[in-house]
Amino acid sequence: MQARLAVDSRNHHGEGALWNPVDGKLWWTDIEGRSLWSHDSDSGRNVRYPMEERVCCFAPRSRGGLIVAFADRVSLLDLATGEQVPVCAFEPDQADTRLNDGRTDRQGRLIVGGMNEGSGAPTSSVLSIGTDLAVNRLIDGVACSNSICFSPDGSVMYFADTPEREIVAYDYDGRTGGVSNRRRFAGFDDEPGLPDGSCVDAEGGVWNAEWEGRRVVRIAPDGRIDRVIDVPVWKPTCCAFGGPDLATLYITTSRLHSDANVLAQEPESGGLFAVEPGVRGVLDTPFGG
Repeated sequence: MQARLAVDSRNHHGEGALWNPVDGKLWWTDIEGRSLWSHDSDSGRNVRYPMEERVCCFAPRSRGGLIVAFADRVSLLDLATGEQVPVCAFEPDQADTRLNDGRTDRQGRLIVGGMNEGSGAPTSSVLSIGTDLAVNRLIDGVACSNSICFSPDGSVMYFADTPEREIVAYDYDGRTGGVSNRRRFAGFDDEPGLPDGSCVDAEGGVWNAEWEGRRVVRIAPDGRIDRVIDVPVWKPTCCAFGGPDLATLYITTSRLHSDANVLAQEPESGGLFAVEPGVRGVLDTPFGG
C-alpha cells in the first residue's frame, strides 16, 4: 500500500502524531520547527501554532489543555494563553540529553523517554508522569527513546531504543505503572530503516514508522512483520490512527539533515501522509492530571 500526502506541511522534523476525539483533529509537533500543528480532515483546514521552544511530544489533558514534553522539562500548557505549569525538569545534570518520544498509558499517565542528541551515548531514561504529577523513572541507559505505545488492554508496553534496531515489550502493571519481563518483540536488523514512533491497532498489531526506511510496517502480535506501507519520502517518524472511525493511519515525516539534492527529489519531505490500512486504531487515553 502507498501512503498519500495529506498536508504539505514541510516540517523540519514532524513527530508525535495523535488523534484528539474532543476536537476531531489530528495533532502533531514539528520539533525543530518549534510548532504544533492540527489537521481537520473534514474541512481540510490546517493550523500551525508557533512555539518558543521545541515540543518533543505532548498529549491532551482530560481537564483541558495539554501536557507537553519540551526538550528540558515537562509542563502543563494552556495553548490558548501560553500559560505553563511546570511538572518536572528532565536530566538537568546532562547537557546533551533531551526528551523525545512519549504516549499516555490506558490509565492516563504520560510515559516519556529521552535521547542523547550530543554523543548518542546511552545515558538517558524513560519517565512516568502520574495523574497526581508524581514522577518515576522506568528505564535507564537509553540512547534514543522511541516507539512507546500500549497494547489495547494496556497490559504490554512497547519501546525501542532506536540504535539497538529492535522493539522490545514489557509487561505493564496498569495499577502501579511498573514494567517487568523485558523481551525482544521485533528485530529490525534486516529492515531498511530504524524503529521510530509507533502506535497500535484494535487487533493488537504494532505499527512502526521506519526512520530512513521509506515505510511503515505492521508487526503482528507474534512479532512478524505482516504489512508494509510505502511512504514516498526518506524519513517517516511517527504514526497514529485517526478519523472519526479511527480507520486512517496518519504518518509524520522529517526533513532533518536532508541535503538539497534529497529535498529536490522529495519535496514532500516533512509532510503529513495518510492511508487506510484496513484495520482500526485504539484511542489514546487523555492525560489524567
